[in-house]
Amino acid sequence: MIVFVSTQYAIEAPQPTAANGGIVKVFSYKVTLVVLTLAFASLALAGCGTAPAAAVAPQIIEVERIVEKTVPVEKVVEVVREVPVERVVEKEVVRVQEVPVEKIVEVEKIVEVVRDRDPGTLVVYSGRSESLVGPIIEQFEEVTGINVAVKYGSTGEIAATILEEGGNSPADVFFAQDPGGLGEVANAGLFETLPSSITEKVPTWARSPESEWVGISGRARVVVYNSENLTADQIPTKMEDFTKPEWKGRIGWAPTNGSFQAMVTAMRVVWGEEKTREWLLGIQANDPTVYAKNTPTVAATGAGEVDVGFVNHYYLYRFLAEEGEEFGARNYHVTDGGPGSIVLVAGGGILKSAENKANAERFFNFMLSRVAQQYFAGQTYEYPLVDGVNTNRLLTPLNEVNNPDIDMASLDDLAGTQTMLRDLGILN
Repeated sequence: MIVFVSTQYAIEAPQPTAANGGIVKVFSYKVTLVVLTLAFASLALAGCGTAPAAAVAPQIIEVERIVEKTVPVEKVVEVVREVPVERVVEKEVVRVQEVPVEKIVEVEKIVEVVRDRDPGTLVVYSGRSESLVGPIIEQFEEVTGINVAVKYGSTGEIAATILEEGGNSPADVFFAQDPGGLGEVANAGLFETLPSSITEKVPTWARSPESEWVGISGRARVVVYNSENLTADQIPTKMEDFTKPEWKGRIGWAPTNGSFQAMVTAMRVVWGEEKTREWLLGIQANDPTVYAKNTPTVAATGAGEVDVGFVNHYYLYRFLAEEGEEFGARNYHVTDGGPGSIVLVAGGGILKSAENKANAERFFNFMLSRVAQQYFAGQTYEYPLVDGVNTNRLLTPLNEVNNPDIDMASLDDLAGTQTMLRDLGILN
């Protein structure tokens, strides 16, 4: 037997494998065996005296072998760790090149470098009460390390102080209960222009058109009513009707309160001077009980001292949280779309005389963060102004409040409102 061996090679293209993202090159070759069997039968058989046999046809046998070889390739793994917002960090990238016997790993290592520096101070003049905003200001201090000094008072008093101090005011930030006080300071040219990165976080209606101040939370004006003496369908649908004689001796109000004065300013914008004056005189004729602010007005209404009071919406929920559903008062949003149902904003601005402007900007960025906005929604029952933060489930959704279409900046004539109230003997 004589055997001839013929070898044929075929190289196939590299194919990716799904297992590890690398490349596997496949090489294959075919071995063809050609076996030629020649039977020299005639010779063999000749020796045996046998006749030669016919020659056997060649047989072809094909054997295919496939050999796979994995070639290591570079594989990069990126590991990124989050670092605290308030820390200064440097990044060091360590790369280890792969060799066939090792894994390829690229590690991004975060090395924290905390620089020993004083975060500084911030002076806030607040027209909002300490019970409402003190906790969130303290949280700002804890997060940033900034030492905050706060001067508390009514919005009107604080605005008057800033106007008197002028360019010598030690305040960095004016945090007001309503847009009236903010408008006064803005009109005096004492506010710095805020960056758009701050103002654009809130709707256009809740900020100064000139970016001099920005709203932080929303507060709706409501009629709080004694729920034992009245039902919601017995409350007038418009503020004008409270001047009728049937409400004599049944009304509570707080004329010195900044939000009440902002509502009266809205009346002047919507109704005009004469109608607003007539309304104030009409309420006076009905012998209203005067309270220092919203909290005692709501308490008196719940106790039945008065049947209705003109307040901000969120005070009621603080009483309900403390005293339970048995507390004898509820809120009513006036439905006519007039100034009695206006949604005001509490907000603030940075004074031009501020010595800590960078920290003041950090203050407003924090107050408009999800953390602070959730505080106002969950703890003080106010309306958040930043997208993505849900309104407290206990409140009437903002889109269901028939809020008049009033630009907050148009409520800047706080002085004019106070003059009217004094002329009528409502303020001393």
